[in-house]
Amino acid sequence: MRQRRVNWGAISSAIIVAADAATIARALLRPHREPASRLAWIIAVLALPILGVVLYLLVGETRISGPRRTRGKEVNSKLPRPPGNFDCCNEERSAHWAPFALARTVNHLDATSGNSARLAADSNAAVEEMVADIDAAHHCVHGCFYIWLADHNGLKLKDAFIRAAKRGVSVRLLADALGSRRLIRSTHWRDLQKAGCDLHVALPVGNPLWTVIRGRVDLRNHRKLLVLDGRIAWCGSQNCADPEFRIKPHYAPWVDIMSRWEGPVALHCQYLFVSDWIAEGGEDISNMLDADLPPGSGDIVAQVLGTGPTAEFDAMPACFSELIHSAREELVITTPYFVPDEQLLFALTSAARRRVRTVLMLPKRNDNWIVAGASRSYFKDLIDAGAEVYEYHCGLLHAKTMVVDRCVGLIGSANLDRRSFELNFENNILFEDTEFAAAVRARQDEYLADCDRVSREQVAGYGIAARLWQNLLAILSPML
Repeated sequence: MRQRRVNWGAISSAIIVAADAATIARALLRPHREPASRLAWIIAVLALPILGVVLYLLVGETRISGPRRTRGKEVNSKLPRPPGNFDCCNEERSAHWAPFALARTVNHLDATSGNSARLAADSNAAVEEMVADIDAAHHCVHGCFYIWLADHNGLKLKDAFIRAAKRGVSVRLLADALGSRRLIRSTHWRDLQKAGCDLHVALPVGNPLWTVIRGRVDLRNHRKLLVLDGRIAWCGSQNCADPEFRIKPHYAPWVDIMSRWEGPVALHCQYLFVSDWIAEGGEDISNMLDADLPPGSGDIVAQVLGTGPTAEFDAMPACFSELIHSAREELVITTPYFVPDEQLLFALTSAARRRVRTVLMLPKRNDNWIVAGASRSYFKDLIDAGAEVYEYHCGLLHAKTMVVDRCVGLIGSANLDRRSFELNFENNILFEDTEFAAAVRARQDEYLADCDRVSREQVAGYGIAARLWQNLLAILSPML
């Protein structure tokens, strides 16, 4: 009797087809996924049957590890929210207050009034002022950083934290496992521990294979936040590093913006740190949020906006878009990474078409070549709509700012790209105040003086190869 041969080719083909079908079904059924992203993944799986499935398993979903996701949800549901003292929904200026009402639904934090804020002159000045605030702290110093380097500014902050811990101040520090990996592995991290600083690693990576299985390795805590005694907060785009950013010197200097806040909003910034701290295994310090709101000494209305992959909806692009839609006269934006989703691109082109002066500033040389290519694919649509697009040529413009009608704005860590929208934990402050808005606008004008405007002729002159490449990256961007 003749023995039948196993047709391994047919079996492997059937397995591949089943895997492709399961992956496509998951891409179609996954919640909180825009149609462009679903279509991009379907095309990728059909075009690359094996590689497409592998890529989807690696980067197809915003997966955070099970224990971290569970802790995060428990923390967010149980943490007390510091009170607010301003009801933006009752204001007559409804167009400009709509973004505040939407932002409230993200963290369930009310807007606050009576705040004061100022900008540091530059990155080095910001570190000097942060060090002075750390040296003046009486009770607690809380810091959360994405990138922390052992360079001049990074070690200045490290030494200030050590001085604070030695004089009895509670110092709690979070550093992202990937962005700050060099310092975490160095003797500087151990020096902080020996001095009495309480340290935790945000989103630890560990074994790369196990990390990929339980979640995405590129899902990071991108926040830049420093809170002192619950009454002073620093928020902006700057990492714990020199502007020369020696790990990527070719693009230096990094041009950042940092804002120093005093008043009730500082306690709301404390909420973001506490939520991260407990979620990453730190002790329960939620009692700090039961404190009275710090006294206000200014006139700024401010709203804390902390987003991340555990948010209930796509909060960051929704809030950006709402703010853009509120513009009536002028909209000025700076961001290093620009890969908008459909609602954000529509908001920008709509603003320009209704004759709002719409200005977008990006770095001319970008450290992320994928983002750089994808960004330029949107230039034609923006310019055709009437927007002004500029490229900064004196370094890498890393400041993340938005000012509307010289009275309302946003400043913080989030970029206008899909990574900030879906993958990273970010922190921003939404504000209303003509004086502080004027200060941010003045800084934006300084950036503008070092920019080259992108013309319609320049975009039309992109070669076929360049346009194919840019548009391909834009098509693939929903997959990231």
